[in-house]
Amino acid sequence: MEVVNEPVLITGGTGSFGKTMLLDLLEKGYQEVRILSRDEEKQDMLRNTLRNPNVRFFIGDIRNEDSVMRAMAGVQSVFHAAALKQVPSCEFFPIEAVRTNILGSENVIRAALANNVKSLVLLSTDKAVQPVNAMGVSKAMMEKLGQAAARSLGARATTTISMVRYGNVMCSRGSVIPLFIQQIKSGQPISITEPSMTRFLMPLRDSVALVHHAFNHARQGDLFIRKAAASNIADLVKALVDLFGVPEHPIKVIGWRHAEKLYETLATAQELAESEDMGDYYRIYMDGRDLNYQAYFSKGNHQTAQSQDYHSHNTEQLDVEKVKALLLSLPEVCSELEAWKNAK
Repeated sequence: MEVVNEPVLITGGTGSFGKTMLLDLLEKGYQEVRILSRDEEKQDMLRNTLRNPNVRFFIGDIRNEDSVMRAMAGVQSVFHAAALKQVPSCEFFPIEAVRTNILGSENVIRAALANNVKSLVLLSTDKAVQPVNAMGVSKAMMEKLGQAAARSLGARATTTISMVRYGNVMCSRGSVIPLFIQQIKSGQPISITEPSMTRFLMPLRDSVALVHHAFNHARQGDLFIRKAAASNIADLVKALVDLFGVPEHPIKVIGWRHAEKLYETLATAQELAESEDMGDYYRIYMDGRDLNYQAYFSKGNHQTAQSQDYHSHNTEQLDVEKVKALLLSLPEVCSELEAWKNAK
């Protein structure tokens, strides 16, 4: 295994993505991975589980610039995953989304520039595209902060700022799959919002691969998305009840939650017109123009937009059998199934 002596920081490193990214970096030979989060209990659990001297833990909040500066001193790369991610929470407490997802991200960007970090990757969401809820708006603003900083730095800067955007991460904290499994195992009705609602489905391993792709290929201000399949909620539920052998399990339709969409969009048609197809990924180029738009237009520097956005209604649609196969590729689901069989 190659030894990598460049310190890395993961903000929000005790979350689902952060822990997966941490283990991946350790497997790749990184000798110092720093975790910044405000959750003392989760840090203590992770520290006692890993017992790895290559992991350093920093208690702090990205809302506090001093906390971020202290954790980032001497770091070469930063993966910014800390965020408020729950749509209802942000909808009821939008100012908290502003403080964490916008102002906290600005602290991360400033600290990265002050410490001459080589690469800063900001993690965003499909909900930032044409946002209708506070969480999406706050993440869209985080993207704008990253692009504005990248635009001011230029291509020859010490620090490269890039972004990634992805859809629902399967089995992450707060996602519907663990909730549905818990409801099945407890005998409660499975609560769904709208059966025809579609969502991109991405395993945690693919989100980590996306971030590595950005880290390895980013130019100043790039935004990367990973192409992903989608499923409607009805087929996802049917796949789960089939796997757990409870085809007659009751289902309760509770209606749309605050500020939800029928489908999510990973990239707009206009963004795709300014992108590069990289196989499994799209690289969306930053608009590097200044405010003197007339000069660019008179030179004919304009693009024709694509005809369609890239969203969860027009991407590859997984049927029930394909959703089942994807679920069975997830260690979390396999563990729950094993425990369910052993308990019967």
